[in-house]
Amino acid sequence: MRSIFMLFLMSSLALNAQNSINEKYYRQLSYNHVSPHVPIIGTHEISSREAENASHYIFRYDDQGRLTEIVNNHYHTEKIHHLTTLGAYKTVFEYKDNVEIRTYYDKNDKRITNERRVYKEVYKHDKKGFKNELRYYDLQDQPMESNWAIAYYKWQKHKKLVVERRFNLKDQAVNVSPYFEFGITGIQYNKQGLVKAHYNLNEKLKVEGNSMGLASYQDTYDEKGNHIRYSYHDKDGKLMKNQWGFSIGEKGYDETGNYVNLAQYDENEKLLGRRPIYSNSTVRLASTPSQKDSAEIREISLGYLVALQELKPELMKRVMNQDLNKVTPGFNPAKKKEEVRPTTYQQMIDFAKSWNKQGNKFPHNPKNQAFILDIYDRMATVKLVSDNWVEYVHLVKLNKEWSIINLIWQHKDVRRYPSN
Repeated sequence: MRSIFMLFLMSSLALNAQNSINEKYYRQLSYNHVSPHVPIIGTHEISSREAENASHYIFRYDDQGRLTEIVNNHYHTEKIHHLTTLGAYKTVFEYKDNVEIRTYYDKNDKRITNERRVYKEVYKHDKKGFKNELRYYDLQDQPMESNWAIAYYKWQKHKKLVVERRFNLKDQAVNVSPYFEFGITGIQYNKQGLVKAHYNLNEKLKVEGNSMGLASYQDTYDEKGNHIRYSYHDKDGKLMKNQWGFSIGEKGYDETGNYVNLAQYDENEKLLGRRPIYSNSTVRLASTPSQKDSAEIREISLGYLVALQELKPELMKRVMNQDLNKVTPGFNPAKKKEEVRPTTYQQMIDFAKSWNKQGNKFPHNPKNQAFILDIYDRMATVKLVSDNWVEYVHLVKLNKEWSIINLIWQHKDVRRYPSN
């Protein structure tokens, strides 16, 4: 019995050791704003136990050390580049001869598009393992273009560079992205396999400036794999401003690799400004609502009723947001069922001009009550009770002013509705 238990224990330990080799957990992906030629690399490795309470990616490998699957449990919301984000819950890798196939799935194992808005990516390698082509396909395995209007990539080696060309479905050359004018490009990797520079090349594969004079952008990573600096240069390597008006971006990270701030500099390395990068890795909750906000919310909510009662269209314009969504439950005799009926912003203005013109829609001294149910930063929920109606109101604060954005109401007398 003891020998059977020891055999079971040894088998379990061997299986766990094999799983630890074939499965790794990372908090982040290495940043990539250059090319799909750049491999997918995980950074800030953690244990499976740490991953239970942390945003992460799971990398799974075959016995040859090749990626077979990436599970995306990363839920931070900072803006990440189009080429860095997987855009799918699960990425599956398959290998056939010199071909690598990547397909994308949601949590229900349904095929979906990735961040490039394509269903399948098919990479080809030469006999030496160099990645030399990528083509995009749809669900029917027909060629398709990405959301950057690229259907396929071609890569070749040239001196210390990987030369990249991109084409659409008409076999026409396409820029590196819709917003950046680099045609033929040269990718330079550092010794760690990370991108060091990206050059704009002419037909003779010589570095040249684009229409702005930009000829390269260059990248720096720290020892943890964080992308900490990028800069823009002319054909002589001198710093110059890009189309967004800066020359250098320096990125800050927290201890777990979350991108938290950005500083920008001009061509003379003079600081242009700093700003935080927001994500849900660090959340600042709303402060306690001020008395001023509470008073304004109450005034705006009651102002809607006053505008109807006292024929004040200008007041109605002030309290209602132009994107108002107002509905009331009612019975549709044609369809023989209950449904909601909408009322538009303009209808509310018109009602404030004439609906109570005879003065008989409300009591002489109307009883209007506003109960603030909740306020969170620039959102609020209010319950209105009047002689005629009960209403739930959503308010939004835009440009420092509150207004009613959503409203659902029904008659106070429930006998006006079919019994439930």
